[in-house]
Amino acid sequence: MSAPDTLDLEAKIRDALRIIIDPEMGKNVVDLGLIYDIDVQEGGIARVTMTTTIKGCPATAFLKEAVQNCVWYVPGVEYAEVRLTYEPPWTPEMMADGAIEFAHGGIF
Repeated sequence: MSAPDTLDLEAKIRDALRIIIDPEMGKNVVDLGLIYDIDVQEGGIARVTMTTTIKGCPATAFLKEAVQNCVWYVPGVEYAEVRLTYEPPWTPEMMADGAIEFAHGGIF
């Protein structure tokens, strides 16, 4: 897989992940800044590093499984791995502009 192919697959994965809505925040995991990294390697290997808004988030298992399943269904992905991290800790500043405006409307 060439560099442009891996970049294209990374973009497709990121777009696909926008369907996953954090049940507590009501926004998608990409715009919330919960997806820290998407690493695509030759052979369609995709590794996603993600976080949750807080350690001990009750939606952690749901979100991790949803990300895993979503990535598997992206055409071109042959293997998907999701890693959960809390370094760096998530902050509201990691949200995309639209999510920040939503948050200022009542959550933060």
